[in-house]
Amino acid sequence: MVGNTAAPKTNDETAPNMKQDNSIEWQETLCVEQHPGPFQMVIFGASGDLSRRKLFPSLLALHQRGLLAEQTRILGCGRQSFTDESFRSHLAEGLSGEPQAEVEAFLGLVFYHTVDYARADAYQSLARRLEDLDSCQGTCLPRLYYLAVPATLYPDITRELHATGLLHEADVKSWRHVVFEKPFGFDLAGAKQLDQSLRQYLHEKQIYRIDHYLGKETVQNIFLLRFANVIFEPIWNARYIDNIQITAAEAIGVENRAGYFDQAGILRDMFQNHILEMLSLVAMECPSTFAADAVRDEKLKLLRSIRPLLPTAGSPSIIRGQYDGYRREPGVPADSQTETYAAMRLHIDNMRWKGIPFYLRAGKKLARKNTTIHVVFKHVPHSIFPNIPADALQQDVLHLRIQPAEGMGLTLQAKMAGPKLCMGAMTLNYNYLNSGEKPLDAYARLLLDCSLVDQTLFIRSDIILAAWELYQPVLDWWKNRPQDSPLLSYTPGGDGPVQADELLTADGRRWM
Repeated sequence: MVGNTAAPKTNDETAPNMKQDNSIEWQETLCVEQHPGPFQMVIFGASGDLSRRKLFPSLLALHQRGLLAEQTRILGCGRQSFTDESFRSHLAEGLSGEPQAEVEAFLGLVFYHTVDYARADAYQSLARRLEDLDSCQGTCLPRLYYLAVPATLYPDITRELHATGLLHEADVKSWRHVVFEKPFGFDLAGAKQLDQSLRQYLHEKQIYRIDHYLGKETVQNIFLLRFANVIFEPIWNARYIDNIQITAAEAIGVENRAGYFDQAGILRDMFQNHILEMLSLVAMECPSTFAADAVRDEKLKLLRSIRPLLPTAGSPSIIRGQYDGYRREPGVPADSQTETYAAMRLHIDNMRWKGIPFYLRAGKKLARKNTTIHVVFKHVPHSIFPNIPADALQQDVLHLRIQPAEGMGLTLQAKMAGPKLCMGAMTLNYNYLNSGEKPLDAYARLLLDCSLVDQTLFIRSDIILAAWELYQPVLDWWKNRPQDSPLLSYTPGGDGPVQADELLTADGRRWM
């Protein structure tokens, strides 16, 4: 661990160490970075799309920053036949934009092993290969298994790893962790069944359920924004905040994911995981310490404080929609009832948030890609300015931009330059790309945490089940009472169904 806790410089001495753009001044006063020791990483589904687009580029980024020890070994596994050299050539094509010498040095850590997931003897062969690749000569390197495969294969692969002894931890240093991608079940019953299946072979401390949104810089910065700044925490409550909005919009449609998405829909794909995780970080109480279980305990308490979603006929609090043309997408049934858009109003029944609405929306084929959290503060209670009533002054808004341009902004009321009293909204902006250092990709950050045995940004099983318990009544209502929950159509390239606007206008508010 490397730390620097020196006091900030002042006046002219700060200039050499300041990074700034037109909107912000950044001064680094504390930096903590841990470097993992050597380990073995086994990637199942190594020739698939996720591995090619995200996992191997992220591992390369860690290697470029000196965050992969030279004794680390990465073993790609899959049904497709490759030699070590042909697999490296396959990966090199996807890494062509990076410096060749750095790519070659990284690929020297990468190997390949063909595995038929259904054959027990394939895992015995895998065990022998891992023993051969142990760069520490029998010192039992820790090992990370990444299951970049369909969720239907999770139980089988985990069972065979256990049967072959590949999940056994000889001691605390020789840990064996397994990373699982969503979906974590298709519904509440499926999530419970998957959890019971995994727990036959793994302890919770070995299970890393990944949600890449939690690796994004702005999402992580919610912790610091709330709990490292005295100006925000005293006003982060129902007395000063009017409403909180979370938007996760995509400009694209289902692309090549029609087979998965038409079975899932936007509620399972976005709300049950990504959006609830962002909501938890925004609304949770301060944990006793920045440790994995302390943070996740508070997230669980928050989820259990959300008022149950119990749809009724004509309920205005949850709407769903489908973009025009969705049923003509390749792989989508002509009579599909799958929602590509949803919006809802939630309430959290605790002291901090009593009476404050949380508006959530997500959808595909919208005007632009945009994932943002807006914290909208209340109007000032009284205006001292002549002929300007308090409710005519715009509300202050904190904008937390998750993607595509990660950063944050704060919109305040201010006087415009000049002799007249001209007031208007002024937004202070910060973009991570202007911080002087390229941020790590979300997957790179989370892979680093895996190697550091840090589960803070990974999802615990009870949180998964609490999320399903919240949304299962909605899924059941849509399935069993479709006549009472119409699938609203909307035009691609717009803002979604107009009824989503009415969720807020009925409360005297609007989407940010």
